[in-house]
Amino acid sequence: MKIFSKEQIYEGDRLTIKKQNISSADLMERAGTSLFNWLDLRLQGAPVPILVFCGIGNNGGDGLVLARHLVIHGYNVKTFIVDFSDKRSPDFLQNYECLKETTTDWPVSIHTVDDFPEITNNDIIIDAVFGVGLNRSISDWVVTLFKHIKASGALTVSVDIPSGLFTDRIPKHEDHVVKSNFILSFQTPKLVFFLPETSKYIEQWEALDIGIDPEFLQNTETEAEILGKFDVLPMYKQRDKFAHKGTCGHSLIIGGSYGKIGAVQLACRSALVAGAGLVTAFVPKCGYIPLQTAFPEAMVITDTGKKIITNIEYTIKPTVIGLGIGIGTAKETEQALQNFLKTNIVPLVIDADGLNILSKNRNLLKHLKEDTILTPHPKELERLIGVWEDDFDKLKKTKAFAEKYKVLVLIKGANSIAVYKDKLYVNSTGNPGLATGGTGDVLTGIITGLVSQGYTALEATCFGMYLHGKSADIAVETKGYQSLIASDVTDYLGQAYLDLFEQTEISSEQPKQEVQ
Repeated sequence: MKIFSKEQIYEGDRLTIKKQNISSADLMERAGTSLFNWLDLRLQGAPVPILVFCGIGNNGGDGLVLARHLVIHGYNVKTFIVDFSDKRSPDFLQNYECLKETTTDWPVSIHTVDDFPEITNNDIIIDAVFGVGLNRSISDWVVTLFKHIKASGALTVSVDIPSGLFTDRIPKHEDHVVKSNFILSFQTPKLVFFLPETSKYIEQWEALDIGIDPEFLQNTETEAEILGKFDVLPMYKQRDKFAHKGTCGHSLIIGGSYGKIGAVQLACRSALVAGAGLVTAFVPKCGYIPLQTAFPEAMVITDTGKKIITNIEYTIKPTVIGLGIGIGTAKETEQALQNFLKTNIVPLVIDADGLNILSKNRNLLKHLKEDTILTPHPKELERLIGVWEDDFDKLKKTKAFAEKYKVLVLIKGANSIAVYKDKLYVNSTGNPGLATGGTGDVLTGIITGLVSQGYTALEATCFGMYLHGKSADIAVETKGYQSLIASDVTDYLGQAYLDLFEQTEISSEQPKQEVQ
């Protein structure tokens, strides 16, 4: 699913109005109706008090359309106009008059703190104050209103985007943004929904189809995409009937040091479970017995060093190399890695201390094979690209780094983001259960195993992070967040593959008729 910028959203609206020969008010009616249908399907006429807070622009106009349909269908609704300016959009004014004609309980204007209504935690708040076009500072009394809404504990549903949240920069003050329990985003989500610094404003979101021109949606190139099942499914490579271990690639995992051989075991096992035909581990001598005992499916090559890797030499011909997990940053290991990178011609996936060694020896970056995959967590990324001002600056600097060195950077997090050339790929799977040691090693192994089977760097990264997160999502259903461990992710990887081909069940219960 594409993630459109603010400017592209406006262009999509304009083209839709032109090509479908409708007015902007018609499109607003369509948007407000989709909001009503979503709520009506869930509330089923329940008499819960609904308080709709509308701004005076087009986001407020959407809220007015919703309020009108709620009134017509007998809901217990009160509408409030957050009157922060004397400038009103024409479509807002049109729908304001339509609402007044529908009910004797006219919208109540709010100008100051004294006008605030009482809100209880039994109410539902509809936040339609500011939309994506917010470009002004927010009045103090409006900030106080947002705090009043938050303090009430009422369920808050935001129209398109939480009021006060920008699409392209981070708010300076937390109180200037409505804290949403649910966001109903028109057509597609916004990039800001998936960034760590803005996650505190967002619990859940859903995209509502409002009929934006299909050709525009299909043909417009976006900076970012969010990856769901139907985005990664076309990447899946069917295994040939006559496939054998030699045709499914050979993954070499180079890593480990005394006390950190488990990281290599996790990566090797996940590479094999991801589908690699053969997996070999290159480890210091102390890792030989543990690996041969714990994971007999892997082959093992040992370094001359007993506790650390000191000289990377092997005679096998791997398809891909996963490098850096548990490897440490000893001087001898650092030198061995430098020597290796200067002569390597095999596709690479680099993680953990492999990244830290690159950060300390930046001249090595020029020796990376094109489309090398780097998988840093935030601190490892900071060592690579430097300190950033905010999450948008982080993405900008990561893109510049990826383009300069012709690599792919996977920023690990709650919504992992793959940065490749000038595009961002946002993962939709995963959960807090992954916040445990070793899950990054598993991710490295999965991606390495996919590259070995012929997936491109971009395919392996996008498909790999999706499967990694989906496996964790399936696992927590029986394990719980706190009890999930890294090896569980590998254990459930087969179910994540099978889930790709499961059909969504169609309920026999007929939904209520939607308003058209």
